[in-house]
Amino acid sequence: MRLGLVLGDQLSFNLDLLQALDPARDALLMAEVEEEARYVPHHPQKIMLIFSAMRHFAEALREQGWRVHYVTLDAPGNSGSIAGELRRWQAALDACEVHVTECGEWRLEQAMTECGLPLVWHADRRFLCSRQAFARWAGGRPQLRMEDFYRGMRKRCGLLLEPDGRPVGGAWNFDRENRKALPRRLHGPFPAHFTQDAITLEVVALVRSRFSGHYGAVDGFDYPVTHAEAQSLWQHFLDFGLAAFGDFQDAMAENEPFLFHARVSAALNIGLLDVRQLCADVERAYRQGSVPLNAAEGFIRQLIGWREYVRGIYWLRMPEYAELNGLDNQRALPAFYWTGDTDMRCMAQVIGQTLALGYAHHIQRLMVTGNFALLSGIAPPHICEWYLAVYLDAFDWVELPNTLGMVMHADGGFLGSKPYCASGRYIQRMSDHCGACRYRVDLAVEEDACPFNALYWHFLMRHRQALGNNPRLAPVYLNLNGLPEERRDALWQRGEQLLAKLDVGQRL
Repeated sequence: MRLGLVLGDQLSFNLDLLQALDPARDALLMAEVEEEARYVPHHPQKIMLIFSAMRHFAEALREQGWRVHYVTLDAPGNSGSIAGELRRWQAALDACEVHVTECGEWRLEQAMTECGLPLVWHADRRFLCSRQAFARWAGGRPQLRMEDFYRGMRKRCGLLLEPDGRPVGGAWNFDRENRKALPRRLHGPFPAHFTQDAITLEVVALVRSRFSGHYGAVDGFDYPVTHAEAQSLWQHFLDFGLAAFGDFQDAMAENEPFLFHARVSAALNIGLLDVRQLCADVERAYRQGSVPLNAAEGFIRQLIGWREYVRGIYWLRMPEYAELNGLDNQRALPAFYWTGDTDMRCMAQVIGQTLALGYAHHIQRLMVTGNFALLSGIAPPHICEWYLAVYLDAFDWVELPNTLGMVMHADGGFLGSKPYCASGRYIQRMSDHCGACRYRVDLAVEEDACPFNALYWHFLMRHRQALGNNPRLAPVYLNLNGLPEERRDALWQRGEQLLAKLDVGQRL
């Protein structure tokens, strides 16, 4: 007989190994293991999501006729690692072959490769661009820009194209139309909710007893754990969120964590949704006149552009990519990233909702918590571990390039042509956080000035040698050079004061 392994982020009926194996004579293995739950301090709700979704998927596979050997976390004999469980069950079943799907993390794939078993590897066809196809696209290019990759993917997938192959609307990218601040009286739709069944309740009790020491709320789990529930969440977004998503995808608002975002990335990343269907549904909504073009194009760009692109970068550059630190940042992660205990209103809001929900949308991650980490010089491994731990949708293939490359600019500009740095003015423009903050966003060097302001200029000054010749930063450095010397000195000193507070653990 042959044995097939299904990992917790591979909960798809379309896995190639399911097509390669025979339910009548082969078996499947699924395992909850300590190593995967603890190698970073994963948010308790992330562990709930994966374990519950795994258990539901195992039941669905059994209903299809599969023999599934499911190892719960507290099962007797559980070895505590995926490689250990593979060895244990291959020996117990005397399996002649062990079929596995490409992993989402280099660390885990390496451990499985080295486990000494006769593995048969299958490509993860839940993605539209294979690792090999991305490597061919990247070969010989002086720069690997996402926009070039995205246009190729649009053509290859036939999405939002005219009959002659030109992009619908005459442009490939409508990002400039997707940066509107939220009007004062506009609110996001009422979010979809999901009832915990007996399986989920059992998992919640397990996680509460075993992982309550991890950062993040144990109570309040409210995410889809089956394909049907994930489809319901997706339909809710199509009906109530997508039309406004384009205009307001970069907006932030007090106590509105979701706004018009889909909230499906976790379900997509573990296999409960299929990217092909999502793209087809979005295009259909546009063709039927239900949503504007900037919303449809913006969402599809995130799926077949950015998501596929960062996965390609990850597998092209690992494992060396994880060690990059192009700006030589060495500062420890401030304790308030794990608690939300800060007077910076935007940071407290984003970190607070992250700890409560395991969720923040891309601008909250990039331009609030990420921007602060970049400006204050946090060591890349520290902030990368934080993102991987606290977000339900975070797996290494997607988290590492986004954090190390896009947020921290630690790869020297390989992924992004410039650092995504900004002062408090950006946050003021895109949110309503500043009005309730004890710091003043209109000040930079005073004691009650927004910390983002002085840290922004301090960042630019201390990295002038590395960034001063970047053409996309030329206007910024022109503004810096035009400031009176005493103003630059004051900004530098205020930045030094703020960084010194971080170094000794003082509250900001």
